[in-house]
Amino acid sequence: MRIEQLQAFLAVTETGNFGQAARKCGVTQSTISRQIQSLETDLGLPLFHRTAHTKLTVGGELFLPRARKICLEWQKATRELTDLVAGKQPELCVAGIHSVCSYYLPPILKQFCSNYPEVQLRVTALGSDRALKVLRDGLVDIAIVMNNRFLTASPEMVVEVLYNEPVEVLMAADHPLSQYEEVPWSKLVHYPQVVFKDGYGMQRLVQDRFARLGTTLKTVMELNSLEAFRGVVRQGEMITLLPHSALIEAQKDPTLAVRSLANFPQPVTNSNNVVGNLSNIDAKLTRQVVLVTTQDRLEIPPIKYFCELVRQLKVPTNREAQDPNLCAI
Repeated sequence: MRIEQLQAFLAVTETGNFGQAARKCGVTQSTISRQIQSLETDLGLPLFHRTAHTKLTVGGELFLPRARKICLEWQKATRELTDLVAGKQPELCVAGIHSVCSYYLPPILKQFCSNYPEVQLRVTALGSDRALKVLRDGLVDIAIVMNNRFLTASPEMVVEVLYNEPVEVLMAADHPLSQYEEVPWSKLVHYPQVVFKDGYGMQRLVQDRFARLGTTLKTVMELNSLEAFRGVVRQGEMITLLPHSALIEAQKDPTLAVRSLANFPQPVTNSNNVVGNLSNIDAKLTRQVVLVTTQDRLEIPPIKYFCELVRQLKVPTNREAQDPNLCAI
């Protein structure tokens, strides 16, 4: 059964004549006749009495409301798809990590809304793993997250690297580690740490580094708010490892201190007096932030435009992070 057959059926029903139905559909009368005959063959019964004024059979009367409903749905679907291709989608949903949503996206959101005022923009701050899962489930259109190759391996996924940034140490201003310009890993591992909750890429990144060092991460608390990290660390000996962009507010807080990690960690002795092998550890601990969407979504104008704006992200330098007047994108 084809939509053209249903349209021919409705045209004959409305006009009561095969010739007039053909003119209404813009085809020949023989085409209308073939479409009706084919439809009747598919359904297994006649739909019209072939008289001077074509009338519906009992089967035709029963089929009529269904045919109308199918054609209306078809018209609605094609109109919605046409609008989608034309950039008239009702909303655009974005999931991003907290630091990106807080510091980098606001100017982009403003510019997007200015160019697509009819599109409802929905932005949600999520951990990287959760953001990628809701993208795969079709609940959001774009994810801006820490890279996780296990969750972006599907062939329809499009992954673009936006930037790489160093991971640094946040502590209280009077913390013993604040004496270092670059904190040695041999000192770092002895202090209790606050980490992101499960499902956040930073937790996975930090745990992996400590595992490669051959030592145990002393986790005392899990959080998911940058403000909470600052508040807890400010109280005492607890420290946390956070990416540079998540420390913009902390850089301006006199009660807090931010320090770089040493380039080449020294061997670490764990609780079992086993020295970790650091020969395969990268010089700097960094995180990679990526833009993730699907190939089909890039064909939709508003999504394509939003991705173009995101590609222009400017990551602030250390000096810019300390001066909010320099942080504009």
